[in-house]
Parts: sequence; structure tokens; C-alpha cells
Amino acid sequence: MRPSWDSYFLGIATQAATRATCDRNHVGCVLVRDKSILATGFNGSIRGRPHCEEIGHLMEDGHCVRTVHAEANAIVQAARNGVRLEGATAYITSSPCWKCFQLLANTGIVRIVFGRFYRDATVFEEAKAAGIELVDLSPGEVID
Repeated sequence: MRPSWDSYFLGIATQAATRATCDRNHVGCVLVRDKSILATGFNGSIRGRPHCEEIGHLMEDGHCVRTVHAEANAIVQAARNGVRLEGATAYITSSPCWKCFQLLANTGIVRIVFGRFYRDATVFEEAKAAGIELVDLSPGEVID
């Protein structure tokens, strides 16, 4: 049986997450419009800098701040290649944190599909207020 488009692109985001270099949470993101992939991203250090897997985590308030989030890296990849994201859907292995949600919203993303809930419920009320559809494909697990 063929997967739905949402399952298909979320599967590609899951594959992108295998490239992540912070072992605290492997996250992948795929940005799609009209069933075409525009950009991908995974969490990892600043381009050209050492990764967590090489030199350890840089922790602040219980979070690793060495890592650039998958959503931000996908947006940067689109920008570097001159790709417009307005009207696109973001497929992310975890629901976005508040900062990544803000970035996605400001790019003109209209839909976010995620594979598991991650920590920040603020995005649900803000997505509704901003007219951004959130689709939860999680099997019920919560990542803290």
C-alpha cells in the first residue's frame, strides 16, 4: 500500500534526521510545495565548526546550544539557493520549538506536519492564531 503524501515526506524528514550530529535529539526537516522538495535540514553545528559528536555538547539551561535546529538549517538551505518558501509545508520529525516555529511562520509556511510532540505547546495556539495548519502524525510518544 502506498503511503500518503504526508507519511512519504515525513519519512524523508526521518531519513534527513540520520545526518544529525547532536545525539540529544536527531531531527530532520523537509520543506515541500506542490509535492516537490524545496529544501532539507537536520540539526548540527554551524557550518565548518565541530559537532557535538566530536567535542561534546554546549549546554545552557538544559539545552544544547551548539546545534542549529533542522528547521533553521532547511530555511537557510532554501535561502542559499534562492528558493521561495511561501505556501510550503514543513515536515519535521519533532514539533518545532518556539523559535523555529517563529522562523517557519515568517517564511510563509502554511502547514507543519510533525512526527512527535517536542516540549513546547505554545506553537499550537500560535499556529491557530497565525492560520498555520498543524498536523500531528505522532504515535502518542512525547519527547522531553
